[in-house]
Amino acid sequence: MDIRKDFLPLSRPWLDGEEIEAVAESLRSGWITSGPKVAELEERFRAHTGAPHAVAVSSATAGMHIVLAALGVGEGDEVVTPSMTFASTVNQIALRGARPVFADNDYGTMQVLPAEAERAITRRTRAVIPVHFAGAPADLDPIRAAADRAGVPVIEDAAHAVGTSYRGRPVGGHGNVAIFSFHPIKNMTTGEGGMVTCYDGEFAGKLRLLRFHGIERDAWKRYGKGGTPQYDIREPGYKYNLTDLQAAIGVVQIGKVKLMNERRAALAARYLEGLRGVQGIELPESPPYPHEHSWHLFIVKVTAMDRDAFIGRLADRNIGVGLHFPPCHLLAYVRSRFGTGEGDLPLCERAGARILSLPLFPGMADGDVDYVCEAIREIVSEGRP
Repeated sequence: MDIRKDFLPLSRPWLDGEEIEAVAESLRSGWITSGPKVAELEERFRAHTGAPHAVAVSSATAGMHIVLAALGVGEGDEVVTPSMTFASTVNQIALRGARPVFADNDYGTMQVLPAEAERAITRRTRAVIPVHFAGAPADLDPIRAAADRAGVPVIEDAAHAVGTSYRGRPVGGHGNVAIFSFHPIKNMTTGEGGMVTCYDGEFAGKLRLLRFHGIERDAWKRYGKGGTPQYDIREPGYKYNLTDLQAAIGVVQIGKVKLMNERRAALAARYLEGLRGVQGIELPESPPYPHEHSWHLFIVKVTAMDRDAFIGRLADRNIGVGLHFPPCHLLAYVRSRFGTGEGDLPLCERAGARILSLPLFPGMADGDVDYVCEAIREIVSEGRP
């Protein structure tokens, strides 16, 4: 095959003149920190998910931090989570002084196994955090049932799941707390940022306090038209607010997310067809329950050869890749602090040694997918004895 001259990245945000003009409009307005655009994005996200409350934050990590803080998770507590997730979740659990208790995932779909999540619940458990992996939903109903029996909340890690649905309803619309990411790699972006949705007004109010120093009146209410500058603090908080400059991008992006996800689905279908039957490459499996996949990531498993060598050969052909994720229970600090190790989660470890994320973003051309598929077929063929 002829090697392309330009580099094909793993991901690239789909931004055009509409987002540029939205940012310029915010700059011209003179209101660039948290203000009317943040409020508009929160309203648009409530409508998108069906959740009655949406709290914009500076990142999904910040969202996880204030959710765990609002729940009072701390020393001696446990939080159940899959190991196949970004380390941010485990970091926030550890930084609260709690212990992550890991549940194994299905090898084919990469979703946390509900029975394993239930088995991990103990009398010390304070929350269960299922991950909607790669844009497909976790099986929420049995997970929620197990959490309800234990009397603990479910916190949906929906960082991959803007536009994902489970059993006919959007992720974020199932009565739980859900945390979304707007990082540039995600299905919609604000540059950096995130959103927490929930169903309890008092809890949402606490999140709003924690995201901005514990101040009971945010800047928009204090300095906007008709506002007064006085404020009070009853509990200290953090500095996790989203800015209007970022939210202006998000308002445009959420209006385009359905179109962007449709393009992702078309590219994923092209990958599935182009790699069908390639020996040594295992394709992503679809969860068996009703759902709509937002195709945040297209993850294959490499069994044909050493994965690092495979990555190197893709790089030689100007193809970028990702690794989502190294299993958290095998990270050095997690091993050292919590005593986890190899053999704890057989399915997760088996998948973790093989997974590889291929380029997938709405701006890709069909020919880009065809090029990646041709490169993979060629690499696998070269690797055979």
